[in-house]
Amino acid sequence: MEWRQLLCGDRIRNYKGRGSSGDLRTEFEKDYHRIIGSASFRRLQDKTQVFPLERSDFVRTRLTHSLEVSSLAKSLGQNIGRIILQEIRDEGFLESYQADICDILQCAGLLHDIGNPPFGHFGETVIREWFLEHLGEYSYRGNALDKLLLPQMKADLFHFEGNTQALRLVTKLHYLVDEHGMNLTKGLLGTIIKYPVSSLEINKGSGNIKAKKMGYFYAERDIFADLQESLGTDGARHPLAYVLEAADDIAYLTADIEDAFKKGCITFGQLVQELKEYGRKLEADGGTDAESRKEYNGMVDALEERLRKALDRGVPQPENHAVQNWVVRIQGWLIACATQGFAANYGKIMEGSYGKALLDGTCGRPLAAALGDIAYRYAFVSKPILKLELAAGTMMDFLLDRLVGAAVYYDTDRKLNEVQEKLMALVSDNYKAIYRIYSKDRDEVEKLYLRLLLVTDSICGMTDSYAKSLYQELNGMV
Repeated sequence: MEWRQLLCGDRIRNYKGRGSSGDLRTEFEKDYHRIIGSASFRRLQDKTQVFPLERSDFVRTRLTHSLEVSSLAKSLGQNIGRIILQEIRDEGFLESYQADICDILQCAGLLHDIGNPPFGHFGETVIREWFLEHLGEYSYRGNALDKLLLPQMKADLFHFEGNTQALRLVTKLHYLVDEHGMNLTKGLLGTIIKYPVSSLEINKGSGNIKAKKMGYFYAERDIFADLQESLGTDGARHPLAYVLEAADDIAYLTADIEDAFKKGCITFGQLVQELKEYGRKLEADGGTDAESRKEYNGMVDALEERLRKALDRGVPQPENHAVQNWVVRIQGWLIACATQGFAANYGKIMEGSYGKALLDGTCGRPLAAALGDIAYRYAFVSKPILKLELAAGTMMDFLLDRLVGAAVYYDTDRKLNEVQEKLMALVSDNYKAIYRIYSKDRDEVEKLYLRLLLVTDSICGMTDSYAKSLYQELNGMV
């Protein structure tokens, strides 16, 4: 792969050659303003990161998480650009490219969760499980839907991903000018595709991170093919996708701990105890090198040291102060580790053969693993979270039941009943317009598939609050 192609500033609908407007921004800087000004981005302020329907003004939403990922991704881009120029000295990487990759990564951080449904990752799980359990219960002209749809169409629904929805949203659903959505640069679109495989090519056991999840729907197969050709990626991950993933990992691993502590899911003492216990396991297992163990223990010591300093200075809420400051410290350290991971595997990344995350094989891996495990046990499976997720699941199951039932015969010669017509009237007019554009001249099966995506489009376009209020209204609770 070559950086000249990877940083492609072309768009699917290119407008170059229309004459100068006096706009001195680069194409990637224009992308940033398109994203910031979009309603889809604003809706992230009312979508769950970890804690569904959370009223606290402290814990992260999808919006604040995305802003943090954007900031971390740009910092990583600055580090990596400097290393490529000064240490690796890739002749194909021009000095001007450093600013380009920073701009792309800043935008990619804002976009990476833009397609997620309400109620966090649990919302994705609900959608997947609903289609796995119920798709065969619905029929179209006497044929069960699970028998009618093509294998990839079904797999798209069974493996539904918010990351995949993001590509669909920004290339189609965000109806700004026409059917091309935000019409972002191809270099940026390639970066947000973390997993450049279809739903039929998912292989979690392959050991290659690119096949962990799907990266595009059957509906966007032509867009994906165009991006692959324009960027020269040929089925490989875009190098900046590794960087975006690392920024996302660093952001949520640290933020989840901070939010869990702030919510009272874990005490300061428990956090220190858990970190030290993980350190003892590293010593006992013998599978981690001495340098990594030393760095890990140093990070744990840094947490206790920050508490001692806070107590000495008489800082209000010293434990809270210590955790917040420690999070900033380890974010910087993990950025350095990810930078090291990119530099050490640069050749494999550029040839498309590297199949791991940037933190793998670095001193930062043990701490990242410890934070992920602690957050899962103290936050993700805590009773308050489980109760909220069960409530969210009930809401989404209801909405999927009703919307799929209405969508199956929408835009066909079979008339919908009055309730179904009202339900389809609630779906975004923009989304329905996009359906009509892309379903034109398609066969009946593909039209049906696109109508099912119209349902997931509608669900993913909802905020937590809107999904809750719609559920309540449709059930006569308000």
